[in-house]
Amino acid sequence: MRTQTVEGIDTLKALAHPIRITALGELRRNGPATASELARTLDESSGSMSYHLRQLERFGFVTDDVARDGRERRWRASAQLTELPAALTRTDEGRSALAVVRGVQQEHLARQLAALDAAGAAARPDLGHSDYLLRLDDADLAELVQRLSDVVHEYLDHEGEHAVALHVLALPGDR
Repeated sequence: MRTQTVEGIDTLKALAHPIRITALGELRRNGPATASELARTLDESSGSMSYHLRQLERFGFVTDDVARDGRERRWRASAQLTELPAALTRTDEGRSALAVVRGVQQEHLARQLAALDAAGAAARPDLGHSDYLLRLDDADLAELVQRLSDVVHEYLDHEGEHAVALHVLALPGDR
């Protein structure tokens, strides 16, 4: 399973559009699709979706998939994960683009939590929910984030029966 690390502000800005982030997520969850199929799923116009997919392609987030009947272009995600290094927050432009990405992620997480609440905790008692307040120095924090990433990467190629969205988020605890 491939991971794409966003290396620069231009690539981050290309991703930082709600339609693009959502389309990329759909391709990762549900596999290849045409612009028209994604447009219907996301309630967008097919022209708009085609534009956004071409922008994602330009920066390596999506690529061509084998055409179903040779007439329609099918798209697939280039990688299963996108990593956004903390260094991207060093500029106002980077912080602004990351704010868009985080906003879409927050909306998605809220929908996932609402669906879980609607299904009832008994529907999936094996899904954990924990929070921790740790006191770490910079080196410990960097090590913890790397170790968590390493553990997640160990499971990327598993083909289990359940799709699980795992959110790992380190926030300042002193606010």
